Order: sequence, then C-alpha cells, then structure tokens
Amino acid sequence: MPNITLPDGSVRSFDAPVTVGGVAASIGAGLAKAALAGKVDGRLVDTSYLIDGDARLAIVTDKDADGLDIIRHSTAHLLAYAVKELFPEAQVTIGPVIENGFYYDFAYSRPFTPEDLAAIEKRMGELSKRDIPVTREVWERDTAVDFFKSIGEQYKAEIIASIPASEPIGLYREGDFIDLCRGPHVPSTGKLKHFKLMKVAGAYWRGDAKNEQLQRIYGTAWTKKEDLDAYLHMLEEAEKRDHRRVGKQLDLFHLQEEAPGMVFWHPKGWTLYQEIEQYMRGRLRRAGYDEVRTPLVMDRTLWERSGHWENYRDNMFTTESEKRDYAVKPMNCPGHVQIFNHGLRSYRDLPLRLAEFGACHRNEPSGALHGLMRVRGFVQDDAHIFCTEDQVEAEAIAFNDLLVSVYKDFGFTDVAVKLALRPEKRAGNDEVWDRAETGLRAALKATGNSWEELPGEGAFYGPKIEYHIKDALGRSWQCGTLQLDFVLPERLGAEYVAEDNARHRPVMLHRAILGSLERFIGILIENHAGSFPFWLAPNQAVVMNISEGQADYTAEVVKKLRMEGFRVDADLRNEKITYKIREHSLQKLPYLLVVGDKEKEAGLVAVRARGGQDLGQMSLDALIERWRQETHSRGAEA
Repeated sequence: MPNITLPDGSVRSFDAPVTVGGVAASIGAGLAKAALAGKVDGRLVDTSYLIDGDARLAIVTDKDADGLDIIRHSTAHLLAYAVKELFPEAQVTIGPVIENGFYYDFAYSRPFTPEDLAAIEKRMGELSKRDIPVTREVWERDTAVDFFKSIGEQYKAEIIASIPASEPIGLYREGDFIDLCRGPHVPSTGKLKHFKLMKVAGAYWRGDAKNEQLQRIYGTAWTKKEDLDAYLHMLEEAEKRDHRRVGKQLDLFHLQEEAPGMVFWHPKGWTLYQEIEQYMRGRLRRAGYDEVRTPLVMDRTLWERSGHWENYRDNMFTTESEKRDYAVKPMNCPGHVQIFNHGLRSYRDLPLRLAEFGACHRNEPSGALHGLMRVRGFVQDDAHIFCTEDQVEAEAIAFNDLLVSVYKDFGFTDVAVKLALRPEKRAGNDEVWDRAETGLRAALKATGNSWEELPGEGAFYGPKIEYHIKDALGRSWQCGTLQLDFVLPERLGAEYVAEDNARHRPVMLHRAILGSLERFIGILIENHAGSFPFWLAPNQAVVMNISEGQADYTAEVVKKLRMEGFRVDADLRNEKITYKIREHSLQKLPYLLVVGDKEKEAGLVAVRARGGQDLGQMSLDALIERWRQETHSRGAEA
C-alpha cells in the first residue's frame, strides 16, 4: 500500500503498486496527459515505472527542465527510428542530449545529403503523428548482444558487450525500432512535435580519430513551437553576426592554410586588438600588477618538472636544437615561477602579481579549429598572483571586482560563475586538492557570488573558478578564470622567507579576465555584429568632403581630431556624398562627418551617428567633448 508524497507535501495512498502515470491520472486527466516522466525519490523514471512502496514523487511535464531534456533525448531516438526506416543498412551508435538539442551518430556507406536530411525530418514528423507507444524492456546482456548482432547493429552490440554482465540492459521499443538506453523517455512519439534537423558533420567512433568515421546528425527540439522558432531565429542572427563573415566584411583579419589556427591581423583588426590590450594593461597597472615577459620556447626539462610534459604533452608544439628538446609554451605559468624564483622573496613581497600578455601555442586538432574562437596561436591576458594562503580570499575578492568592472566596460553584465573541481588526471594528492577546493569555495562565498559546481573539469594542477558571460543573443561564453594552485610552486621550488625566518611555499593563483584575446575579440565581433562601441571601434569616424573646395578644411578637421587621440580618416574621393555615406555606413563606423561650404565657412561639421541619426552641425570642440564622454562611459552605451 504505497503512500506517495507529492511536491506540495500532500500524500496519496494506493491499495496496490501504482505507476507514475497512474498517480498522475489520480490527480487529474490534464496532468496525466501532460506527464512525460516522473522523479521518484530524486531519480528520473518513465511514466510506466511501478512504485511499490512509500516514495516521494514529482510528475515531470514539458514545463520542467528535466522534461525538455527528456523530449530532446526521445527525439534523438525518433531520429534514429526514421533513419532506420529510410536507410535500413545504416547502423546506429550513440545519440545524447547536448545544449539546445541532440545528435545521433550513424555508420552508413555514403554521406547523407541535404535531401536525405529533409526526408528524415519528414519521416520523424510522420512517426510523431502516429503517436507510437514507447516502452521499456529489460534484457540480459548476452541476449541483447546476440540480438543486435543478428540485425547488423555491430556498434550497438559492442557497446552492450562492454557493460558488466551483472547489470540489466535497458532497451526502449517504439514500433519496429528498438534501442539501448537508460531512459527515461516520453510515453509515446506524439509528445515530440517541435523539432528540426540542423546539419550533418563527421565524428569518430568513441571519439577516437583512430577509429572509423561516422556521420553525426544534429537536431534541436523544444516544448513549444514559439521556442523552436525563437531558437531558429537566433541561429539566423548568429550566422549574420559570425565573426568570420563580419571580420572579412570589415577587413579585420584572415586565416589561411599555410598557418592553420594562426591569425593574420589586418590594420583595422590590429587597431582593435591594441585598444583592448592597452585598456587591459592600464586596468592591471592600476590594480597593482607588474607586467613581465617570458620566453616563448623553453627546455623540455622545465615542462617535465611542472607536470605539463606528462599531462599536456599532446597539446604542445615541440622543437629541437643542438640535441636539446624544447617546447613552445602553451601557457605562461612555469615562466612566471622562474621570475618569482629569481632572487630571495620575503613575505613582505606578497602578494606579488605578475601579468603578461603572453603569446601561447597549443596543438589543437585541425578539425577543432574555428575562426578566432579556437586557434593554435593566441595571447592571454594572463597573470599569476603569489601569496600566502591567508591572502587568497582578499585576492579573490579584488580579482572578482576587477573582472566584473572590465566586463561591464565591454558591455557584458550577465555573468555566471562555476567552480571546476578535480579532474581524474591530476597532479597532487587528495589532501592538497581538498585544501584548494575549500579555499575557492570560501573565496566565492566572500565575493557574494552564487555558483554551479563542475566535477572533474578543473585543471590538472588545481581547481578553478570560471566566469561565463552572456552575449546579445543569450549565448554563454567562458572567458575569465581564477585557479588556486598548491602544486606548481611545490614542483618548481618556489619559496619565500616568512616572518619566522623559515622558508615557505607560496600559493599560486592563476587568473585571466578575457582569456584568449583572439577568442574574446571573436565574441565581441559577434556580440556587437561589428558595430563596436565608440571607444573600441577601429575607425571611429570618417570626414567626407562634398566637393574639392573643402579638401583642405577636411584635412584640418582630421588632423585636429587625431591630435585629440581619436581614430579618424578622411575620404577625399571625387564621388557623390551619398555614395560615400552609403559605403562608410556599411563599415559600421560610429560617426560620419560631412563638410561642405557652409561647414567650412562656419568652422563646423555635419554629424551623423551610426544608424542614420542626423545630429546636425557641431563645432569641433562640442564634438570632441561628446566623444570624450562616450569614451569615458564605455560599457554604459553597450
């Protein structure tokens, strides 16, 4: 006689074991129809799950986050079902939920075409309309292996064979299709209505490039049509904002095959880059950081001592000279420890904050490279703080305040915080990691932030706080980090003389705000769609003459504005002014300045702001004051 406690605290009693769906039906027909799954004592289960004892139960519907995940997972199975109906010889492998959707990997003799994708999506819609029941079955492992081999599903048989024999094998059946899965799934295909297949990409079996190449079909699924439409609209907008497209349009940078993952910065792009770097340099100087520079190439023995050679070797570029092995630095931390170690340090020197705009190189797989977002050569706004354990909390608070202020200047005010904890492959013992993780939790609490914990995602030498910014399209980007490290100072022999005249190990805080400058610029381009705030714009304005008679005055205006520190060009071409305005508008300049005879005689300029806003005539002094205020306000305009 189960007693079921519901989320509101009420209790329902039943004379016999009851399914999750049965409990929903006892509450009301509307809830029974809406039920996608249940959460029994915190565990997600199907609506067919039988409850035979006292339990706490929450009915999961499409209004719950768990419900959306279940819909997406079930839609991945619907995709596999449709593929098997249309392409019986295709083999199914795995199909997990990912952010905003799902994918499923298939082995098939030829590439899927866009026409295939359209046909698969159409068949998925037909299967959904048939409202086919989705039921769970439990088989013995060997029986399941034999079954999938018998129907030609070798990949699925391999997955099942790797499961311990003692574990039950959960299978889900919908119509003629049966698949391995832990579930839960929706009770019927009719629950899956709002989905779209997005693209086909390559993938390797079990993620190993040495294995067979598969075809990965990506899709998205939502609980409501308006949510699907909004997501697809966001993707369209994201495509328009793609930093590679905008970068080409605005002539900022390019990449080419002769230097994969390395950026060729054009004059305007390098101007943008330098504005960001110089801004950060000023902020760091005022925050008490000393800037340093460390070598790009260092001996293998240093990387062995630091632990990078053992834990990061596959991502490092190496070279050899005079029978010595060297590595191109993938990060700056070992070099900063060498500066700390050069000379005897006192506790009075701490905290010591060493900053570097350090050029780093990482041997990323060619298939993972993506414009500015994933490169092999990049610069970090990197810094390392050497301090005592007692100073960690104060340094974390100061860093957090600096980071929030910097992000605000760039126009990012929505910042999420996450704590990445010890990975499986790591340096240092559990006691050290316990201290480091406890220290970061205390620091986060002191900053007043709430945070999400990410088990297994820390660096090999320490846990890290991650700062995720949200852009204009609502996309999240992880940029800033603060890592607490007891390991590297130990491995590289960092010491200071404490008040007791004994030598102690400093704590090392690894920190970055923008992260990779290349990647951050890519984020900025997409966030602003190339329409940069005034203070960041590579070209802040162009001065255009209407006729030859104003050429000298145009040059005078440009000279004065440049002397005030503004980035202004002249357009003296013998073209109609309407043509010039249209052309420069496409370059998304913040201001267009026009001078004709009237402006020349009065010592004025006609001012147009981005978007076609006509601000009328202004004196240069008034314009300069306006621009100074815009530069000073920075993030307030974004």
